[in-house]
Amino acid sequence: MSTVSTLASIIFITTRVYNRKMTRHKILFVSAFLSPLLMFNAAHAAKDIETCQKLNADQLSTASMSRCLDGVISYVDRELQTWVNLHTFNLEEKALVNGRYSALKMFKRSQSNFITYRENDCRWQYLAVSPEVGADLAYKSCYVMLSQSRITALSIIKTTNPTP
Repeated sequence: MSTVSTLASIIFITTRVYNRKMTRHKILFVSAFLSPLLMFNAAHAAKDIETCQKLNADQLSTASMSRCLDGVISYVDRELQTWVNLHTFNLEEKALVNGRYSALKMFKRSQSNFITYRENDCRWQYLAVSPEVGADLAYKSCYVMLSQSRITALSIIKTTNPTP
C-alpha cells in the first residue's frame, strides 16, 4: 500500500471515529502527525542501544557506535514526537469540548521542561567523561535512555475520554 493511500485511509478512519466533519486545520494536523511515521523505514536503523552494542561488539571504533546511536536518536525522537502529537491532539479536542485549556498548557510546559532536563542531564554526563574518548557516546546513550523513559510514560497515560 502506498504512503499516500495509507495516509488517506488513516484520515478517513479518524474522520469516522470522531463522527463529525474535520476542518482543514484538523486534516493538516493529522497529516503532520502521521507523515513522519509513514516516511520512515525501520529496517535501516537500530531502535535501541543494545542493538548498536551488538552490531559494534567486534569493532574497536567508537565512530561506528556513534553513527548507530545517531540512528537510534532519530528513531526515538520520531517516536517521542508521535506521542507528544497524540496527546496534544487529544487535549486540544477536549479543550474544544469543555473550554478548559489548562491541561493542554500544562502538558506543553511539561514537555518543554522535559527537553530542558534531558539536555542538562546528558550534558553533565558528557562533561564528566570529556575530554576522554566516549564522551559523545555517554551523551547519546543518556539522550536515548531518557527519551525512551518519556515515551514509556506517555504511552501509559490516556488523554482520550473513555467510550461507553
